[in-house]
Amino acid sequence: MRRLDRQQVVLTGAAGGIGSLVAVRLRDSGASVVGVDRVDCPACDETILADLSTENGLAELSATLLGRHVDILINIAGVQYFGPMAHQAASSIWLGYVVNLIAPATLIRAVLPQMQARGAGQIINIGSVLGSINYPFFASYSSSKAGLKGLSEGLRRELHGLGISITHIAPRAVRTAFNNSDVNRFMELTGMTADDPAVVADRIVKAISGRERDVVIGFRERLFMRLNAILPRAVDAGLSAQTVKARALFPL
Repeated sequence: MRRLDRQQVVLTGAAGGIGSLVAVRLRDSGASVVGVDRVDCPACDETILADLSTENGLAELSATLLGRHVDILINIAGVQYFGPMAHQAASSIWLGYVVNLIAPATLIRAVLPQMQARGAGQIINIGSVLGSINYPFFASYSSSKAGLKGLSEGLRRELHGLGISITHIAPRAVRTAFNNSDVNRFMELTGMTADDPAVVADRIVKAISGRERDVVIGFRERLFMRLNAILPRAVDAGLSAQTVKARALFPL
């Protein structure tokens, strides 16, 4: 893989189960990593404590990034809600869209001018397979990740030929604390597998090194994404049994 010597990286969600592993691999490749999270990021060279869920927090972080040299921005931070939409608190809906979509867009806006001035830079957005296969009981999460995929594609077209690469990576389920007990129970009921976070971190860093465009982790998931784009009613039918099993977890 291409080394990332002396590259200045800003990584959100750097204290998390995937983010911390990505930070270690980036540093091993020669990059200097600034972690952004609500807590200290021991795997990084430096931590910026920030709240990505508020307008003030995003404004403060954007102002900080404006004064720094950033070669690579990696948006990993995210939140997930699993359950009936009718049960989801309004504050949870707000939080999901802000952290999963508005925060990445805001931070990209903060670093783009310097990247355009240099004619070089990388932006990596970590989405989800659920952003293309919109699962029941993940409606707000799926739609926020669908928005992130759209943001990545639109930016790629907008910045074509300017030396800035945009990478969108869609993992499937990963064995981290990101999944609560209800999600884990749902995966057990439906036979859904979860990937080793180290494997996912390796794939993310490989995509960064190779300046890849779109990465979907999972062969079956790639097939289902294509099928969902062409024959969504067929996917509806295929997910109906899983919907019944998930519904049993949330009695009215």
